[in-house]
Amino acid sequence: MARSRRHSVLPAVLSTVILATAACSAAGPPSGGGDDGGGGEPSSGGELTFALASDPVCVDPHQRATNDAIYPARQLVDSLTDQDPQTGEIVPWLATGWEVDEEARTFTFTLRDDATFSDGTTVNAQAVKDTFDSIVALGAQAALGSGYLSGYTGTEVVDEYTARVGFEAPNAQFLQATSTSALGILARSTTELPAAERCTDHVVGSGPFVLEEYTPNVSVVETRREDYAWGSSLWRDQGPALLDRVTFRVIPESGVRTGALQSGQVDAIGGVAAQDEAALADAGFTLASRPNPGLPFVLTANLSRPLPADETIRRAVSLAVDRQEVVDTVLSPSFTVATSSLAHTTDTYADLSELLPHDPDEAARLLDDAGWMPGPDGVRVRDGEELRLTVMWIPNFGPNENALQLIQQQLRAVGVDLRLRTVPLPDLPAAQEEGDFDYSWGNTTRTDPDIMRTAFSADLRNIYRQPPGTPLQQALAAQNTTTDPQRRAEASAEAQRLLIEDGATVPVFELTTVLGVAEHVHDLEFEASSRIQLHDTWIS
Repeated sequence: MARSRRHSVLPAVLSTVILATAACSAAGPPSGGGDDGGGGEPSSGGELTFALASDPVCVDPHQRATNDAIYPARQLVDSLTDQDPQTGEIVPWLATGWEVDEEARTFTFTLRDDATFSDGTTVNAQAVKDTFDSIVALGAQAALGSGYLSGYTGTEVVDEYTARVGFEAPNAQFLQATSTSALGILARSTTELPAAERCTDHVVGSGPFVLEEYTPNVSVVETRREDYAWGSSLWRDQGPALLDRVTFRVIPESGVRTGALQSGQVDAIGGVAAQDEAALADAGFTLASRPNPGLPFVLTANLSRPLPADETIRRAVSLAVDRQEVVDTVLSPSFTVATSSLAHTTDTYADLSELLPHDPDEAARLLDDAGWMPGPDGVRVRDGEELRLTVMWIPNFGPNENALQLIQQQLRAVGVDLRLRTVPLPDLPAAQEEGDFDYSWGNTTRTDPDIMRTAFSADLRNIYRQPPGTPLQQALAAQNTTTDPQRRAEASAEAQRLLIEDGATVPVFELTTVLGVAEHVHDLEFEASSRIQLHDTWIS
């Protein structure tokens, strides 16, 4: 096949786009984490052992959204498109080209005709339909993917290698969504199974690695697929991966992970603790880091609960949080203070730092004026009710607890008692649906601003119980239904502002993915959403 020309297709720019047949020859590798290949010529063979900070819980790319679940899942599954981590350009992968109608309601993908799943079946238009239909059927269990497919009317199998995906309303974010693992294409032998049976086994993708074994809380083992020949146009080449085998070991304790890297028990680690960064760098390990786009770490109010439903309380909480102190005390210079509802590397980010002051005196004044007066133990009381709030969090990121304990102290200084409720990772979806929390703590990674709609739309999961018909809901809908880049940016900025102004979200810091990598590991790359891609990785 002839080499294609690249068309610039940024996530916020959706006009009619037709791409020619994708190149069989390699594009240059994207810049990312790890060594840049200075260890010599890339060589095939060897095993990489990568330490995860938490158990994936489920290795189905459609059902889990944490970094530690996506790291192994991304290696098993290919996507219709890929996204250049440097430019944001959407480029070919399983799809050699696509056409988007003027309203962004219909997306027609032309697939390459040589890709197969690891069970030997063909990657074709029917597989695209089966995959998207199954994601919609998973509903809340596929929290990200089902949101990306909201308004989905179905996939038409035009011919064996042409799939036309339709939506009932304009869906400006969908093209970028097709580059994510959340919409990765799986074989029918997987999509026809019940959700639970797809979590520990039976994950059949067309990716460069094949699932050998997943032992919960221990490891995920993957082996190279020898006949792989349809890699992303961003990779060094489209043939088989260089590594023979990848083992993801679950090592929750940050100090133990660091020790395992230093002793040579593992080759790379995720979730490098702030206190370990300098020691690893001094010892000659590479610290590979990349800011995560999407939602920063935030306190998000559950508006169905009486106390956080009060805007005065929400605003006071926001004013009481000292974001800079959290970054300076708990994190490392790799991290930055959040300055908006979106991280600064997200498309259409708007700097709203002026709306996020640290002003405990103003927080106290607001609470005083609302009748919340300090009680004998310092916790404010009104009409016999104490101002006690519960924040729900999961232990999937090492600094979470220390950050929340510091925020707990900051709120206590203005008379608000914040209680921490730890939820085991497997129990999070059920806990979100139950709604037994005042605030939730966490982040979500995606390069497209539509991640706000995924999290806060009253028409989707709506775990924060946002009311319908508000200006926020209108702005969230508008940023996804317009194909004009300027109008989309304006609607996105409005949504970012509204989320902050009434304290519905309290952004604290942006996540940065920090990996520790041994010197014999080369070209361990980040993809656009700051997750790892191991196709080009090699060991010297």
